[in-house]
Amino acid sequence: MHAALSSSHELRKVCCGELQIRRSSSFPRKRESRTRLRLDPRVRGGDEFLPRSALNAHAADWSSELDSSYLDWPFFDDSHRRLARDLAHWADGNLDASASAEGDAARTVSDLVRRLGAGGWLRYVVPSAQGGVMPRLDVRSLCLIREILARHAGLADFAFAMQGLGSGAITLFGTPELQQRYLPAVASGDRIAAFALSEPLAGSDVAALATAARRDGDHFVLDGVKTWISNAGIAAQYLVFARTGEQPGAKGLSAFVVDANTPGLSVTERIEVIAPHPLGTLRFDNCRVPAANLLGKAGDGFRIAMATLDVFRATVGAAALGFARRALAETLGHVRNRTLFGSRLSDMQATRMRVSDMALEVDSAALLVYRAAWAKDRGAERVTREASMAKLHATEAAQRVIDSAVQLFGGLGVTSGSAVERLYREIRPLRIYEGTSEIQKLIIANQLLGTD
Repeated sequence: MHAALSSSHELRKVCCGELQIRRSSSFPRKRESRTRLRLDPRVRGGDEFLPRSALNAHAADWSSELDSSYLDWPFFDDSHRRLARDLAHWADGNLDASASAEGDAARTVSDLVRRLGAGGWLRYVVPSAQGGVMPRLDVRSLCLIREILARHAGLADFAFAMQGLGSGAITLFGTPELQQRYLPAVASGDRIAAFALSEPLAGSDVAALATAARRDGDHFVLDGVKTWISNAGIAAQYLVFARTGEQPGAKGLSAFVVDANTPGLSVTERIEVIAPHPLGTLRFDNCRVPAANLLGKAGDGFRIAMATLDVFRATVGAAALGFARRALAETLGHVRNRTLFGSRLSDMQATRMRVSDMALEVDSAALLVYRAAWAKDRGAERVTREASMAKLHATEAAQRVIDSAVQLFGGLGVTSGSAVERLYREIRPLRIYEGTSEIQKLIIANQLLGTD
């Protein structure tokens, strides 16, 4: 591509003449997000200069390309269909993915948590006794919400997901006092929650955690480091896993609720990633936590972590599904309108083969995601295999779907600020967090064959 740059700094004939970019002395700063684009009039019907916000203005409305027939599947009842309809309507009027992607991610997420709370959507992450919608967590609802939010704005999905993951163990294992102290404020959006499990040398291998918690009267004293912690620095509370006993491996772990203002707890590093969101490193230095903030009993930490992930792991697949549906919808609108060699891109056999593969990936992912959610909601004590299958397949399938979308968009697909370029960055971390794809395969195999 660099060879196509002329001495006058013009980029010509990119992607069959579709896009031309010119530099000028008045080129705006990146902060203003007004890259000057000149679109070939034969393709887009205009020769004017456009701001970055107009990148997608000529494309068909992506929402008109969405297939919502999956809501008629037997996994759902009328309350789920109403939820999907109402949330999609709210998101259309309240979420802007391009705006959410710009500026400070921590500030954006804080604002999104407040807006999701005001809209009533965070009430789905806590039980009705603490201000929630349902008596217990409904995983199908959680999955639907994550899918729909992800379609509209990745950071909105992130904000919702962390409120659930960061408070889920309190819902499942907390005393009534802990539940009443923390969960109503999580549901209203007044408190931001976080889940602190990973460490520099303990990510996929949870049993290798080194952060220690020693008993000292009516407190536990925590020392250690947690990293890759979402919402680090903006959370009001952290669900922290630490080693309380001398037993090796997973047997000595315990779970605590730690308030962010506890002396001895500090945020030591902010981590930047390809899809910006608040991520950082926590240090615990002689951090005294009331013994009343212990979830379950000492030594229950690994069981608590796995049970919490059992609920929320399938929702990661739902978020990936939302990204994939958006990519497919964007692609269908694009290929219907894009003309190439005198024909519509949608009329070309290669295009039809690719979009059929994309649709197959989306539906197969949806079936696995909502099967896992349905099984959990029916009362299954553990859905470890189903949740791992859903997370594994949906995230990998979404990566393939979005890569196909980028390919069909050509130069526009790798242009900063375009919908599919943003999706390409947003999907990649989902194949890593809450258990990498490789770990999911090991979990599935262990469920089938047992462990050594």
